[in-house]
Amino acid sequence: MPAHRTRYSALPTLARFHASKAFFRGVMGPVGSGKSTAMCMEIMRRAKEQGPGPDGVRRTRWLVVRNTYRELADTTLKTWLDWFPEAAFGPFRRSDMVHSVRFADVELEVLFRALDRPGDVSRILSLELTGAWINEAREVPKALVDAVGDRVERYPSRREGGCAWAGVIMDTNPPDTDHWWFELAEGRARANVLPGWEFFRQPGGLTRRGDGFVPNPAAENLENLPPDYYRKRLAGKSLDHVRVYYCAEYGFVSDGRPVYPEFVESVHLAGQDLAPVPGLPLFVGLDFGLTPAAVFGQRLASGRWQWLDELVAEDMGMVRFAELLRKRLNARYAGWDIEVFGDPAGMQRSQVDERTPFDILRAVGVPARPAPSNDFLLRREAVALTLSRLVDGAPGLVLSPACPVLRKGMAGGYCLRRVRDAAGERFLDRPDKNRFSHVCEAGQYLMIGAGEGRMLLGSGSGDRQPRSVNEFAPFRPGS
Repeated sequence: MPAHRTRYSALPTLARFHASKAFFRGVMGPVGSGKSTAMCMEIMRRAKEQGPGPDGVRRTRWLVVRNTYRELADTTLKTWLDWFPEAAFGPFRRSDMVHSVRFADVELEVLFRALDRPGDVSRILSLELTGAWINEAREVPKALVDAVGDRVERYPSRREGGCAWAGVIMDTNPPDTDHWWFELAEGRARANVLPGWEFFRQPGGLTRRGDGFVPNPAAENLENLPPDYYRKRLAGKSLDHVRVYYCAEYGFVSDGRPVYPEFVESVHLAGQDLAPVPGLPLFVGLDFGLTPAAVFGQRLASGRWQWLDELVAEDMGMVRFAELLRKRLNARYAGWDIEVFGDPAGMQRSQVDERTPFDILRAVGVPARPAPSNDFLLRREAVALTLSRLVDGAPGLVLSPACPVLRKGMAGGYCLRRVRDAAGERFLDRPDKNRFSHVCEAGQYLMIGAGEGRMLLGSGSGDRQPRSVNEFAPFRPGS
C-alpha cells in the first residue's frame, strides 16, 4: 500500500451497493450523501481484487464519465484526487486526463472523459476497459450508458488472465419521472424484468412534515457534513430544488437561466389535453439532427395559439423520424390542412446520399419547407411575444399536457448555460443543447413559419419576410 492512508466506512445504502453483483449498478441520493466517494472506493477495491497477470501485476482500466469537462474537473476529478493524491498514487496527466495509479502489485489506469450526447458514442468505441463510473448519470443519455457497457470486461484480455470483475457503476441526484433512470429503477427493475441491473436509493437529508421540511433521522453521511447542513440551505430555494437535492425525490430542476421566463405554467398549461379544432389549419415545426423533434399547433380564430402535441426522438436518424412523423399525422390529424416548417439548416445535404432532411420528408409524403429564419433571437421573440399576449383576457399561447418534454423545456429545461470564469459567473447567450432544446426550437420554427414575428423579421437587415400561410397549398395526411 502507498504511504497515504485512507479510512472509509460504507454507509448502509452504499454497503448494499458494494455487495451487489449486478453488471449495472446505480445509486441515487441527495447532495452530500457520499455517493461519489463510494464510487471512487469501488474502483480502487476492484483494482486491488483483480487477479495478477502472468507477470504478477494486477492491471485494470476504468473510464470515468461526466457530462462536461468543467463539471469533470471541478467535481468528479477533484473528489478522486482528494482520496487518491498524485504524491501517493502516481501522476495525473492533464494533457489527456488520465491518472496512472501504481502501488504494490496494482496498476490502475483511470480515464476521465466528458460525454453527454448520443453522438459521443464514437469517442469510446475503441476503448478496452475493465469498468466504468458514470458520475451524475441523469445528465447522460441512455445510449451512452449502453455504449459504455459494451466497452467494459475487455481489459485485461483473457490471454492476460481476464477480468476478475467488470461492470458499470453510476451515481446521481434524482432525475425527473420521464428520465430513463426512473423508468428502469422504478419500472422494469422493480418488476424484476431487468436482469443485470440494480438500483439503490439513499434517504433524503430532509423529509416533509406538513407544509415544511425537517431533518430526516434516516439521512446518511451526516457525520461528514457541517451541522444542520440541509436545513441551513433551505432559505431562498425553490420547492423543486428542495425536493430533488435535499429530499432525494424525483423531480425537475433547471440549473440555467430559462430561455422563456415569460412562461408561467399555471397560466400557459391547459388543464386537460387539447384537441385540434375542425376547420382550422394545423402547423408543425421541426428540429433536425440526431435528436429530432416536432411540435403540432393551431392558431385559433381569435388569434390565440394552442400547442397540441409533440414528437420527440433520441439518437434517431432522419429517415426513421420522417416515417414516425408521417404515421403520427395520418393517425391523429387526417383531414386537417397542414403546413410543416423546419430548421433552415436542414437544407444542407447529407454526405452519405446528398439528400437533405426536407428531401427525406417529401419522399414519405410530408412536404416540409424551411422556416423563414434561423436567428435565435428572432425565434425566441416570436414565441415570447405570444406568451406575453392576452387575447380577450386569455393567454396568447396555451400548451397541452400531452407535451411533457415541451412543458419542462418551456418551464426552464430549455435554458442558457451558467458558466464561471475569471470575471465571475455569467450565462452564455445561446441555449444549452440538451434533451429539451430540440422540441422547444421545433416550436419556434412552427411559430415563425406560421407568420408570428413577421414584424421582427421585417425589421432585420436582409431577413426576408415570411411567406403567408396561404402562399403554399397545404397538404392533408393520406391524401
